[in-house]
Amino acid sequence: MAGLVLLPGVMCDAGLWVKMSEQLAEWGPVIYGDLSQAGTLEEMAAQVLTQCPPQFTLAGFSMGGFVAREMIRQAPERVQRLILIATSSQQDSAQTQSFKTATAKALQASKGEFHGLGQKAIALSLSQKHADNPQLQAQIHQMSLRMGKEAWCRQLLMTRSSDTDQLSQIACPTLVVAAEDDRMRTLQESRTLYEHIPHAQLEIIADSGHMVPLEQPQALAEVMLRWLRATPV
Repeated sequence: MAGLVLLPGVMCDAGLWVKMSEQLAEWGPVIYGDLSQAGTLEEMAAQVLTQCPPQFTLAGFSMGGFVAREMIRQAPERVQRLILIATSSQQDSAQTQSFKTATAKALQASKGEFHGLGQKAIALSLSQKHADNPQLQAQIHQMSLRMGKEAWCRQLLMTRSSDTDQLSQIACPTLVVAAEDDRMRTLQESRTLYEHIPHAQLEIIADSGHMVPLEQPQALAEVMLRWLRATPV
């Protein structure tokens, strides 16, 4: 079996997929890409490719979607199917990048203990309905603590340029998954992926904010498995 490679988002690790691991195991071996060590999308993609079998199905969540598409640019013959979850092809605005840079510089100058992502950032990554859920908050916070200060600085400073003009080059079957109540990525960003990638399919997960794999793991797993079964390679 070729295998399934899962890529997390900013300040997330393999814990992002913990509620889906049992269902996804049938498409294994499952490989959890580590995006904590590199400082550019190109380096992240190259590092993950060294962990992957010759051919595989690739799923990228949020920032992981940017990395997934870079992996396809580096090794298009190896990716059999692509799943893009709560992600985008748009670059950060100048205002957003300026804020990230300032945050990273403040962190680098700080000598104190790293306390992980703050409550406001965690709440924004969840739907309004789930923003105060202590279990979800704790899971996200613990992932950020495991990732650590240095990884957070690298990811804040990393450039994410738009690759919308390159989406038409993706040749493998692609599933685009959006979250209905995502407050970090718009539905139009998912529609742009769907409209520009040949042979793409779009699914929208209800009752979820940006953190779909934690907020609606069963619904997301069902959507992924249904598509995988219907999309032989």
